[in-house]
Amino acid sequence: MRTKLFRLSFVLIFVHLFSFGQSGDMARINGARYIPLYGRDSTVVEVKDFDLDKYPVTNEQYMDFVKKFPEWQKSNAKKIFADGMYLRNWKNNFELNDDAKSNSPVTYVSWFAAKAYCDCMGKRLPTMDEWEYAAMSDETSKDARIKKSYNEKILSWYEAPRSNENQIGQNPKNYWGVSDLHGLVWEWTSDFNSVMLSGESRKDKDGDNNLFCGSASLGATDLMNYAAFMRYAFRGSIKANYAIKNLGFRCAKDIETP
Repeated sequence: MRTKLFRLSFVLIFVHLFSFGQSGDMARINGARYIPLYGRDSTVVEVKDFDLDKYPVTNEQYMDFVKKFPEWQKSNAKKIFADGMYLRNWKNNFELNDDAKSNSPVTYVSWFAAKAYCDCMGKRLPTMDEWEYAAMSDETSKDARIKKSYNEKILSWYEAPRSNENQIGQNPKNYWGVSDLHGLVWEWTSDFNSVMLSGESRKDKDGDNNLFCGSASLGATDLMNYAAFMRYAFRGSIKANYAIKNLGFRCAKDIETP
């Protein structure tokens, strides 16, 4: 009996250590119906309640992940799941470049790698609707998209040069208690290119997986939301194995019901 209890305690401690900085660092997002930039069959989508990481996943956290799952180390990742840019700002499997910081968002990670990380944490990538819903708030409002100050601030962030030294938590938390959805790096979503692709709910049979910025405003519900245009166009121009300098991720989680 003591042996079984010891083994159980060891497993619980291991899980706790592996998920440090994540399991207790999520914000509860109360869902609702809202109008995203792009409509689907209707212009309104429903987002259910979910939990979202307060910060993007950092280099330090991702380093712990690859130590435990060597198939995602820089030298081991298969090209079909991560292109040649994967973890480019790391010197090797366990060491960052001199200009990269441990508390900066991990970038140069593919969608496959980000999904694997979240899966191993017992989480998932947020959907595009969930991400946009959480990101449309400022410090005081659930939906700040109509505020001139909100849009101007986001555009000014996008205009500023990005650096590997930018660390998490430097931007104010929004209404939900989530930080760095804007102003640090762009982030993967589970259905990152669904707006540009054909699918059962969009009835477009001629979708092009490689569409770039030229079609960014097609079907838009808010022609003034330039920052969102940039995000949707960027998402539609990439593939799941791409690893990009300014593209990181954070995890979401379904709310467990009793």
